[in-house]
Amino acid sequence: MGHCDRVFANDADRKYHDNEWGIPVHADDRRMFEHLTLECLQCGLSWGLMMKKREIFRQCFENFEYDKIAAYGEDDVQRILNTEGMLKSERKVRAVINNARCYRKIRDEFGSFCNYLWSYTDRKTIVYEGHPEGKIPVSNGLSEKISKDLKKHGFKYIGPVTIYSHLQACGLINDHAADCSCFHKINEKYPVIRMNPDNEASMQKA
Repeated sequence: MGHCDRVFANDADRKYHDNEWGIPVHADDRRMFEHLTLECLQCGLSWGLMMKKREIFRQCFENFEYDKIAAYGEDDVQRILNTEGMLKSERKVRAVINNARCYRKIRDEFGSFCNYLWSYTDRKTIVYEGHPEGKIPVSNGLSEKISKDLKKHGFKYIGPVTIYSHLQACGLINDHAADCSCFHKINEKYPVIRMNPDNEASMQKA
């Protein structure tokens, strides 16, 4: 299998790239929340560490079942912080719980979080000109727009860089390299729109 031009932190990172990263997440709010939470927890840390601790996160947050997480109280915060191997960041733990509550509100308003997020791209995966050749930014106008709206909804740890990573992970943007087999499989299986990066900021939520 051809891979993007990257050095994998560990075997879990390689498997994540081959089997999850960039594959469009439609109609699966639990998986979407897992991706979003991993990106939020990563802030200031390495992605390799996130992959190494992923099973611990799943244990702490009940497999990212956001309805359950939204009901967490102080005892749960302490339980999570006391879990062996868990990140010792109370602010991030509380942010995950807060985001689960905000996530449910968006689900109730739009039918699902997936509906909300995919409305920004007309439910198509974006392939930006130049990105398959490696000209990939850390954020863009689209991620800034979504980040700003999510902050209005009360989300935390969701700056433009974090949201751009989330859009990549969940397949709203296909940023695999042109010579990566994943790039072609995604484009063949899912609706795709090709865009000039200069035009992406004009995309509006439906």
